[in-house]
Amino acid sequence: MDNILYHFERPKNEPVNTYAPNSPERELLREALNKVASEMADIPLIIGGQEVRTGETAKVVMPHKHSHTLGVYHMAGEKEVKMAIEASMKAHKEWSRLPWLERASLMLKVGELFSTKYRYELAASVMLGQSKNPMQAEIDAPCELIDFLRFSTYYASKIYTDQPLSEPTILNRVEYRPLEGFVFALTPFNFTSIALNLTMAPAMMGNVSVWKPSSTAVLSNYLLMKVYKEAGIPDGVVNFIPGKGSVIGKALVPDPNLAGFHFTGSSATFNTLWKQIASNIDTYRSYPKIVGETGGKNFVFVHPSADAQEVAVALVRGAFEYQGQKCSAASRAYIPHSLWKELRERLEAMIATIKMGDVMDFSNFMNAVIDEASFDTIKGYIDHARVSNDAEVIIGGGCDKREGYFVQPTVILTTNPHFKTMEEEIFGPVLTLFVYEDKDFEKTLSLADNTARYGLTGSIFARDRYAIQKAMDALRFSAGNFYINDKPTGAVVGQQPFGGSRASGTNDKAGGMLNLIRWTNARCIKETFVSPTDYTYPFLK
Repeated sequence: MDNILYHFERPKNEPVNTYAPNSPERELLREALNKVASEMADIPLIIGGQEVRTGETAKVVMPHKHSHTLGVYHMAGEKEVKMAIEASMKAHKEWSRLPWLERASLMLKVGELFSTKYRYELAASVMLGQSKNPMQAEIDAPCELIDFLRFSTYYASKIYTDQPLSEPTILNRVEYRPLEGFVFALTPFNFTSIALNLTMAPAMMGNVSVWKPSSTAVLSNYLLMKVYKEAGIPDGVVNFIPGKGSVIGKALVPDPNLAGFHFTGSSATFNTLWKQIASNIDTYRSYPKIVGETGGKNFVFVHPSADAQEVAVALVRGAFEYQGQKCSAASRAYIPHSLWKELRERLEAMIATIKMGDVMDFSNFMNAVIDEASFDTIKGYIDHARVSNDAEVIIGGGCDKREGYFVQPTVILTTNPHFKTMEEEIFGPVLTLFVYEDKDFEKTLSLADNTARYGLTGSIFARDRYAIQKAMDALRFSAGNFYINDKPTGAVVGQQPFGGSRASGTNDKAGGMLNLIRWTNARCIKETFVSPTDYTYPFLK
């Protein structure tokens, strides 16, 4: 069987259900929502394929109805972290040697199970546990999640077939080995698809992982583990250890077998863990590969030639879909004075129609932010703007956490381009606008480039092509994903490889070849057919 040379064709993206009224998928999703909402999940750790219950538990609640408990999850301590490391290293021996095509077939099987059998249960667990509306859940998990799996097999086939030149007297080849150790995967709450990719991208290349999921996404993440098991992913390839980050990191980071760190989350957390890894650098068997997608302060830059209606729609969708809890969410915008009056009117009219509430009500465009800590942080930024002399809250600003963690879509207008909410990541439904004089277009481009420390996403709206080119040049390093006449969110696997630089991460483009290659440890093999029998060279004669 190992003489098979297989090339995967480029996949097509998973079709996105609309959940329109009277559609079959709408009713199937409602059934799944009712089922998941009525159950009480008991979520264990999964180490070496075995369920482990520590007795130290925490609740899984609905962010939009925090009195409703969806289940409890057990938390790992130092003992369980060490068990997970041992289980991963045991699995490494066979998984790392399994032919890549066999690993690829398992990836595809996981994807197919989520596309069919578990599609609506997955969407329901994301909606209820992470407070997403049907469309936001659909484009995350299942769709992007499935795309990650299918495209990883395609890109892996391209990597493995990339081989060096040989000559008649020698044969050269490169073996793309996995890393010599385990990968620590630390995943976020906002995208279940990212949680899958941070474990499955390394696994596709023969690696094993110890996975700490976000405490506010445990429900959907546990379903991933159950489907991995059903698909046939061997025990110990992925070890699932929910718990406190401080406890897990302290026990895991110093381990000599740490070979990689795959992360999505805040820049502060990433920086802390990178420093911890650096302080243990003499401990490791090899230098760990560090891959991270971190914070953002993403911009929309508007030229006077732009269409006000198009800009308004992009700002509303870019800033307020999933309550602004996307790494790529529009968080600051630069508006020309000549368009400001019309744009403001359109924004006010549009936002006035937005409904916010329970995910079970499909007429709600927005739902709740993820938890109380996030709610309090976002409210703090809004309160700061209310009392500031150089900013005002012109739309929204209401916050109410009595039933769920609800924050209204909020627009702040500032006269200070370096105002706090123009520079700091908020991770909530708050958009700050700065109005510039039309004649200062190029000057303001430079301002936008130097305002925030991040470099994740951004966009330019203009009909003037020369203006677009100027913006692309001036903002070349301001965004790893740059959009022309579109909102700065919604990257699709295989279409817009995603990632940023500066304080936004290592820009290894999740879902693509650049990311997968980081999880390899190449060995070049040269075979000489007839070895020399004389040490001398012709020039010596």
